[in-house]
Amino acid sequence: MNKRTDDIIFLRGLECHCIIGFIDWERRVPQKVVLDLEFPTDCARAAASDAVGDTVDYKRVAKRVLAWVDESRFQLVETLAQRLALLLLEEFALEWVRVSLNKPGAIRHSRDIGVSIERRRADLAGARQA
Repeated sequence: MNKRTDDIIFLRGLECHCIIGFIDWERRVPQKVVLDLEFPTDCARAAASDAVGDTVDYKRVAKRVLAWVDESRFQLVETLAQRLALLLLEEFALEWVRVSLNKPGAIRHSRDIGVSIERRRADLAGARQA
């Protein structure tokens, strides 16, 4: 069976708390970050079997992300997004992942700030060499 590459699973608005930032108080107080994730799956295969084993188990992904982010301690949202993307690629054998990370209230008069990145399996090799 041909594997579809244009089907996507998404998780939007996943709220996590972690130490993030470079200002002194930010290094002491966990802050909320909100994640949107997208990754490929073969929906036709999963639909044909109706089995979670034929797709990416998004509940497992969400639980892993929540646990990992909760333990993380980074200064930059860029670092958090990058490391999370690489973790997901490796642990869930994804071909690619898109991570959008928002840090609500980080800038006065702004709803949030954030980054959106896309990483591919090839990026894992480069990360291991760095």
